[in-house]
Amino acid sequence: MSRSFVVRQSQIIGALMMREMATRYGRRGLGFLWVVGEPLLFCAGVMLLWVFVKPHAAHGLSVAAFVMTGYMCLLLMRHCISFSINAIGANTGLLYHRALSPLHFYLTRCILELAGATAAFMVLYAVLLLLGQVGWPQDWLLLYSGWGLMWLMSMGTGFIFSALTVRFEIMERIVSLLTYAMIPLSGVFFMVDWLPPRARELFLLVPYPNAVEMIRAGVFGEFIPTHFNPVYALVTALIMLLIGLLLIKYAEGFIDVD
Repeated sequence: MSRSFVVRQSQIIGALMMREMATRYGRRGLGFLWVVGEPLLFCAGVMLLWVFVKPHAAHGLSVAAFVMTGYMCLLLMRHCISFSINAIGANTGLLYHRALSPLHFYLTRCILELAGATAAFMVLYAVLLLLGQVGWPQDWLLLYSGWGLMWLMSMGTGFIFSALTVRFEIMERIVSLLTYAMIPLSGVFFMVDWLPPRARELFLLVPYPNAVEMIRAGVFGEFIPTHFNPVYALVTALIMLLIGLLLIKYAEGFIDVD
């Protein structure tokens, strides 16, 4: 892979990201700030709701910090999936350009969601830090690794669902149901340690909770017990991504650009 190829692809994705932000959020008002503002408002709203309806501390955890570390993962996952689904339909006309392929649109949207969710996570973390609801991360490497793995898993899932949607129209209706079904499997609203030991082992066969637990271990450290397998999480994330890429390549022949 030559340097010129990497530079060219980076320029294409950069240009598509600017176009995506302009068409999705517009150029007036807050405009591009909605890339951060949208996930920020979603998470802040859910976090405030939990603070009011739940005790101020549960299982030794700040409710606000617990919800933030979980719900931001859920937002990243759901947004990567939902915005990937209609990536081709919103950009079909651009496929007339020989330099562009469907993968460019999927990557653009997933990178944009990563940037927005990461910035929102940082803002919320800073606010909770100032309010004394959370301390500095106990393990930065675990936090970064868990967040990166969550993105890879979300992107791989989005690629798989999107490619199947291109091939089978009924998938567009099924995907929304699948994303809701994935919420309890993601492990974002409870700790794996709260499960019985046998159920815990089975639950960790689902890739997503491993990444969520890594993030929480990075934030809370030894203050709470966490359970995860980083090697398993990485391998499954890469397998999901590979399957998604292969399905996208296969689905290209079914895209109608007329």
